[in-house]
Amino acid sequence: MKQQSDHRAVILGEYILENNATVRAAAAWFGISKSTVHKDVSQKLKELSPSLYKDVGAVLAKNKEERHIRGGMATRKKYARLAAMNEKHGG
Repeated sequence: MKQQSDHRAVILGEYILENNATVRAAAAWFGISKSTVHKDVSQKLKELSPSLYKDVGAVLAKNKEERHIRGGMATRKKYARLAAMNEKHGG
C-alpha cells in the first residue's frame, strides 16, 4: 500500500510541474482530496525525489502568490454573468 502512495506522490508532482497546476486542480484531475495531494507533494515527495519536490514547491508558491488574482477574476466573471442575466430578463 505504501508503494502505491509513494508512486502517487511522484505522479502528482510531475502533473503539477508539467501543467503548473494548483493543488485543487490536481485533486480534481485525479479524483482525490486536496488534503491528499498536499500531503503527498509536501511530505512524501520530499523524501522520494528532492529535486522534484523543489520544483513542485516553486510552482505551488507561484500559485499561492497569484491566488488573489484568480479569485478577483472569478468574482468579476460572476458579477458580469449576473448582470447579463438581469439585462436579458429585464431586471
